Amino acid sequence: MELNQLEQRILGCLIEKSITTPDIYPLSLNALTTACNQKTNREPVLSVSEQAVLDTLDGLIDQRLVVVESVGSRVQKYRQRLCQGEFAKLTLTTQQVAILCLLFLRGAQTPGELRTRSTRLAEFKDVQQVENELNNLISAGHVQLLDKAPGQREARYAHTLSSDVYIGNSEMPSAGHTEISSTHEIEALLREIEEVKAELRQIKQHLGL
Repeated sequence: MELNQLEQRILGCLIEKSITTPDIYPLSLNALTTACNQKTNREPVLSVSEQAVLDTLDGLIDQRLVVVESVGSRVQKYRQRLCQGEFAKLTLTTQQVAILCLLFLRGAQTPGELRTRSTRLAEFKDVQQVENELNNLISAGHVQLLDKAPGQREARYAHTLSSDVYIGNSEMPSAGHTEISSTHEIEALLREIEEVKAELRQIKQHLGL
């Protein structure tokens, strides 16, 4: 399996929204495009058109990674089959689904980042549990441990479903830098709040409120 950048983003968004906003899942083309272009919990931030998303969906449908569901006579909605549902390509735990989702949406990350960012997707009691699930995903061939770049203190992990994986400059602070750590956590919480607000607006729009 070799996913391009937009295919990764689409699958990540479908996984994410199936967990965080099940009331509006599966997603319409408009809702999926909005999710792909979301500025929170996305690295890199994209600006793609509905047509680009639609063209990419056609390829994912051909690969049987996405299915179309019709609602009424006009609206088509999209559901992913990579790691959820009876005919999923991959059999994963809830925690592994959350990890793969985040790796699709934000590229390579440390175990600490994955735990911080997964609060709305799955529960991890500590970073060790994240590392255990990462090791299970490595054994299954779905995740890889990246070599440390110069200046990096912590190991980062990426999925193996594409050679086009966003690496970025992500780095968690070391344990001794409590002030920096607190700032990082506050910024993460603020981004999460903005994401919740955006999803609430989508739900209200869906319900006609």
